[in-house]
Amino acid sequence: MASKAKKQRLSDEKKNTESSTKKTESPTKKTESPTKKTESPTKNAESPTKKTPAELSPNSLFGMGNPLLDIIAVVDKDFLEKYSLKPNDQILAEDKHKALFEELVKKFKVEYHAGGATQNSIKIAQWMIQEPHNVGTFFGCIGKDKFGDILKQKSKEAHIDAHYFEQDEEPTGTCAACITGDNRSLVANLAAANCYKKDKHLDLEENWKLVEKAKVYYIAGFFLTVSLESILKVAKHASENNKLFCMNLSAPFICQFFKDNLMQVLPYVDVLFGNEIEAAAFAKEQDFETEDIKEIAKKAQALPKDNTKRQRIVVFTQGKDETVMGQSDTVETFPVLKIDPEDIVDTNGAGDAFVGGFLSELVQGKPMHQCVKAAHYAANVIIRRAGCTFPEKPDFK
Repeated sequence: MASKAKKQRLSDEKKNTESSTKKTESPTKKTESPTKKTESPTKNAESPTKKTPAELSPNSLFGMGNPLLDIIAVVDKDFLEKYSLKPNDQILAEDKHKALFEELVKKFKVEYHAGGATQNSIKIAQWMIQEPHNVGTFFGCIGKDKFGDILKQKSKEAHIDAHYFEQDEEPTGTCAACITGDNRSLVANLAAANCYKKDKHLDLEENWKLVEKAKVYYIAGFFLTVSLESILKVAKHASENNKLFCMNLSAPFICQFFKDNLMQVLPYVDVLFGNEIEAAAFAKEQDFETEDIKEIAKKAQALPKDNTKRQRIVVFTQGKDETVMGQSDTVETFPVLKIDPEDIVDTNGAGDAFVGGFLSELVQGKPMHQCVKAAHYAANVIIRRAGCTFPEKPDFK
C-alpha cells in the first residue's frame, strides 16, 4: 500500500509541475460577473475576512510546498526515442532518465520557470496583485546545485519571496517538458522537494517570523506526504490567531492513502479547495453516502473546526461546469465562461491558477464572489498559454 501510495503521489505531484494536476479547472474557468445561483437564502455569504479591501504588505500571503524547476524545450523525435518517451505523456523519471535533464539543457534552447503546485499558486497570486512585490512568501526544499540556483532566480523574477531549505543529499526537483509539435511529454523528478525538514527550516527564528507576518496561508495537499508536522505548526498558528488557513485536496490518493494526515489538518482549514474527482474521493473516504457535489460541499463545510470564529468555506470546481461553493448554510454556484477549444493551449496549470487568483483577492479581504471571479479569470488566462505562464500584467477588474 505504501509503495502504491508513493508511486501515485509522485505521479500526481508531477502533473503539478508546469503547473498543477489537471486540478479543479476547466479549460473554461472564468466568470464575467459574480452572478450566483443559490440553493438557499444567502446567510453570511460574504468573505470570512473583512468586507473592505485590506492594505497589502510584503509577506501577507504564505505558501509551503514542493518546489520544482520546470524546464521547457522543443525537441526532436530522436530525443524522445532515446529516452523512450511518448509524444504526449506524463511520467516519473526513472534511472534511465537521469541524464535527460542535463542533455535537454545542453542540446536544446530551454525556458525555465518556477513550478510545483503551491509555488505556482503563490506566483499567480503575486502576478494578479502586481504591487507591492513579495506579497507572497514560499517555503520548500531544493538542492545545492545549478538547477537550485536557477529556481531561486526564477522565483525572484516572479516577485515572490522564496526561502528555500537547501540540502545536498538530493538534487533540486525538476520537470522536463519535451515539446514536439502540439504535443508535450512531461518527465518529473521530485527529488529534493520530498526532503523538507521542520526543525532545520520552519523552526528557525528568521523563517518563523515570516510565517507570523502572513494573514493568509495556503498549502496543497501534496505536502501532506512530505512534512505533516510543518503543516500542523502553520495551521495551528493561523487558527490561534484567527488568520485564514487554506488547503487543497490536490488528488484522490491524498484523500485515500493519506486520509489520517489530511484529517489531522482539516480542523484548522478555513478554505478547502478541490475538483469534482477529488471531492468524490473525499466523500467516499468520509462515508458521506452521497455523490452530489453540492451535498459533499455542505458536509465538508460542516466537519469539526478548531477556530469557531470562522465557518469553513469549501470550493469545488467541475471542469467546464459551474464552480460550487459551500459556506454557512448556503451552497452557491458560479458559472464559468465558455471558451473556444481552439484557444486552449495547455490545461495543466489551470488548477493552480484558479487557487492563485482566488488567493489574490482573499488576501485583500475581498468578498467570496470576487475571489471566485478572480480565480476563473486567472485559470482562463493560463490555459491559453504553454505551462503555468502569464502575460506581463493582468487586465482583471
